[in-house]
Amino acid sequence: MPRSPTANALTIDVEDYFQVSAFAPHIPRSEWPIRECRVERNVDCILGMLDEHNTKATFFTLGWIAERYPELIKRIVANGHELASHGYGHERASDQTPEAFFSDIQVAKLILEDLAGCEVKGYRAPSFSIGEQNLWAFECLERAGYHYSSSVYPIKHDHYGMPNAPRHAHKIGKLLEIPPTTLRFLNRNWPASGGGYFRLLPYEMSRWMIGHINDVDKLAAVFYFHPWEIDTEQPRIAGINRKTRFRHYVNIDRMEQRLHRLLGDFSWGRMDHTFLGQN
Repeated sequence: MPRSPTANALTIDVEDYFQVSAFAPHIPRSEWPIRECRVERNVDCILGMLDEHNTKATFFTLGWIAERYPELIKRIVANGHELASHGYGHERASDQTPEAFFSDIQVAKLILEDLAGCEVKGYRAPSFSIGEQNLWAFECLERAGYHYSSSVYPIKHDHYGMPNAPRHAHKIGKLLEIPPTTLRFLNRNWPASGGGYFRLLPYEMSRWMIGHINDVDKLAAVFYFHPWEIDTEQPRIAGINRKTRFRHYVNIDRMEQRLHRLLGDFSWGRMDHTFLGQN
């Protein structure tokens, strides 16, 4: 039974292992079409896991993936999950001009909606790449027709983050920004949401942080992970430095079992149901 009745938001960033931003210097985009794709197998595994726990989630999906696996997109929606946008080609928002960013998010939305036959309301920037230097991105998202974003991680990180941003859902114009969950402690925001942090920290620590958000702050948490994080057999990328290797592969062999525990310990749902009140 869940520890708390609070409905949290479970989110999956649908990208393949070779599209991770940290691998960009080692895997040119021209190689993507010839790389072994494993995302379909991994997402199907996640769909089975969610069915087992009677849980719905939001899948922030790349347009590049959707074009190549249209039946996977249809399975996500048919299983009752929310389909949302991760942009088209996993280009960081901070690396694009406003014009290029708007084109990217608009094309991704159109592709996803055409395949799914339903409106795509949400967007998450690759690598949480909306920060103080590109706040213009929110105007682009609103203009493209998105209702909410989950693109600003209010932590300090060497690749992303805006530590002074609000920690909880807040309006920016007509758009609702819903940050991944952090815990405020010792005058600092600590990541409590997922990804590499969830794999690195003891599970009990992650459970305590999410429980604190639910039981003390009385708020819903936002958790995220990637399909490649449950894939112990993914190809190893040569030439990456020690820090990148550690971040990407640490405790991957424990991830699936930890997710089962997480799904059993808390109540989870879709982003639009949790934060937009749309059922």
